[in-house]
Amino acid sequence: MACAIVTSLLNSSLLGSSTSTFLFSKLNHSPSILRISLTSSSYRFSSIRRSRRVRMAHTLAQATLGLTKATTIDAPKIVFSAKEIDLVQWKGDILAVGVTEKDMAKDQDSKFENLILRNLDTKLGGLLAEASLEEDFTGKAGQSTVLRLPGLGSKRIGLIGLGKASSTASYRSLGEAVAAAAKAAQASDVAVALASSEGLSDDSKLTTASAIASGTVLGVYEDNRFKSESKKPLLKSLDILGLGDGPELEKKLKYAGDVCSGVIFGKELVNAPPNVLTPGVLAEEASKIASMYSDVLTAKILDAEQCKELKMGSYLGVAAASSNPPHFIHLCYKPSSGPVNAKLALVGKGLTFDSGGYNIKTGPGCSIELMKVDMGGSAAVLGAAKALGQIKPSGVEVHFIVAACENMISGTGMRPGDIVTASNGKTIEVNNTDAEGRLTLADALVYACNQGVEKIVDLATLTGACIVALGPSIAGVFTPSDELAKEVMGASEISGEKFWRMPMEDSYWDSMKSGVADMVNTGGRQGGSITAALFLKQFVDEKVQWMHIDMAGPVWNDKKRAATGFGVSTLVEWVLKNSS
Repeated sequence: MACAIVTSLLNSSLLGSSTSTFLFSKLNHSPSILRISLTSSSYRFSSIRRSRRVRMAHTLAQATLGLTKATTIDAPKIVFSAKEIDLVQWKGDILAVGVTEKDMAKDQDSKFENLILRNLDTKLGGLLAEASLEEDFTGKAGQSTVLRLPGLGSKRIGLIGLGKASSTASYRSLGEAVAAAAKAAQASDVAVALASSEGLSDDSKLTTASAIASGTVLGVYEDNRFKSESKKPLLKSLDILGLGDGPELEKKLKYAGDVCSGVIFGKELVNAPPNVLTPGVLAEEASKIASMYSDVLTAKILDAEQCKELKMGSYLGVAAASSNPPHFIHLCYKPSSGPVNAKLALVGKGLTFDSGGYNIKTGPGCSIELMKVDMGGSAAVLGAAKALGQIKPSGVEVHFIVAACENMISGTGMRPGDIVTASNGKTIEVNNTDAEGRLTLADALVYACNQGVEKIVDLATLTGACIVALGPSIAGVFTPSDELAKEVMGASEISGEKFWRMPMEDSYWDSMKSGVADMVNTGGRQGGSITAALFLKQFVDEKVQWMHIDMAGPVWNDKKRAATGFGVSTLVEWVLKNSS
């Protein structure tokens, strides 16, 4: 269900022995470039040749940096089944039951009041109630206990806490807990049931089953592409009991698998180190998605010269210091048949590494070692493209746009005080080279508007200020459109991802005014995520509904030291809401 990153640019070209030998041979046997001719024209010619050789050497060195290759990892292949059978009749390795705190209530005889738990406990001779008491298991969110008790068809029975109330997020966490239990027990066949499911509507059962399946797949998956040794997951099948069966549920479970493949792809992009995932490789990965689903997806990759023709001075200014050239990515989804009723754009920030430029990231907490995550917005956009390529919704056209580059330091780089000109003609005084993401997004947003779309959602790991405001788990949402806010927030409720709408205070724009250009690229420290959103607004057509999502916090899980794949699920849900 997942597509591991295949860095064929590195594996088949620049790291291939024959190609490398050829390049070095050409360099070593060229006439000396240190000879300076007496005539100015000869001197210029020698300088040009020297410059070309340096660029070739830089390209080769960067592409082979560390000699690191990603190992192809087999994606989790789990067979989902929905069944309506008595829990005590199920046979397999682990039977996991999701319980709320209310479900754990017992009567005066220490027996479960919940009928499903009571039925199980009766079969076990009261051992389940006794063990839960000894384990101090009360059904709180995050609690779990797995017991090996005789008397059932399953080898083990697990109780997974859902807390006081259940939600999409808690059901996804249930799936993740099941995956963790399966790993620990080396289980291959697992079933999941809810102690209280009789009150759920048919739609709620579909959403619940999908969330459990998604959590399980994502919980089983481990990104071991860059480890010398790794274990393969053993989980082969997941039976979902008591939530119905039939074609509608099977369709929903397939949908969950398609979305998970996009989420995993997004995780792999963010996890990949910046010496492997360069702007060129990111563009190649985008092109592969279009090739895989060529019936509905097309790809256009613009190089620096083509971006220059489009007058993308803001984006190119950021890219100027890196030996890895920029690549502007444009995928387009069109249904294979039927009319198109809505045109959308998803724009993702694509900084494959951000040093900060001349305003280099320094000091404790600067997290420069994590700046590979600065392309998390593009990972969400491309992950959504992959999922939608499989789901194939009708009636909607979607443009996936990424201005990919690196923010590095060199003699050709952008300096504080420089003025860059965006493709809509607006000029920007760069007072901080570490506020580079908004400069790349400026030209990407102008480009998106030129595609004739009606709605744009951009996603970016844009500001530390948003993490200060909302913490590590919640993304900030900025939009002048109440209608668009309602759509995306509704989609997030289904996906289980957390968003919070933030104000767009127009008076704060005063801090973004420049004395010598149309604007500066950063305001004061106060309200930094708001002024960043106001900056982006300058590059969006007023006729287009637009939303900016600052996902600097939830893109990365510090505890797991890995990417989350945040944003993919919500984007897919939002696109489907706009499809016929």
